[in-house]
Amino acid sequence: MKTEQLLKVMYVVSWIIFVGLCVKVGAIIISVIVSLFYTSEASKNIYMGLDLSNLYAFDLFHYVAIALLKIAVPFAKALIFYKVIRLFGTLNIHHPYSPKVSRLLDGISYLTLFTGLIAVVGNSYSKWLSKFHDLIDLNLGSGTELLFMAGVLFTVSLIFKRGLEIQSENELTI
Repeated sequence: MKTEQLLKVMYVVSWIIFVGLCVKVGAIIISVIVSLFYTSEASKNIYMGLDLSNLYAFDLFHYVAIALLKIAVPFAKALIFYKVIRLFGTLNIHHPYSPKVSRLLDGISYLTLFTGLIAVVGNSYSKWLSKFHDLIDLNLGSGTELLFMAGVLFTVSLIFKRGLEIQSENELTI
């Protein structure tokens, strides 16, 4: 009984995180669009004090690239939590091993790997760009924790697949 309640709490927490990430992505997208089409002054406060006005004045291509990276990481995290929500909605505690849950775990692990790679590449790009001009540090998170989490999730996914195989073998022998 406690496990079911914990899963329900985790389901609700996942929804809250998902909605928060969607709001963050939407705010960044709106701020970037406003700064691109209306004024370079709008690039002084993209999201929560992020000032990209120096980058906007330096080069529009780099500004767009950094803005896309700043959008991509929270967007990918929102997709991860969307899949987590689907996982909690699909998971049956009495029969946890199913092909759909296995596919969702695979998808979450690959998406987490992709998000970690985006964060690592984005931070490296930001540091490289700051050598040429006095620019901000993009701070997309270190990305290494996401890469580690992807490895752990992939391992859990493999264990889950093995459990699914054992379950199907047991059903055949009965």
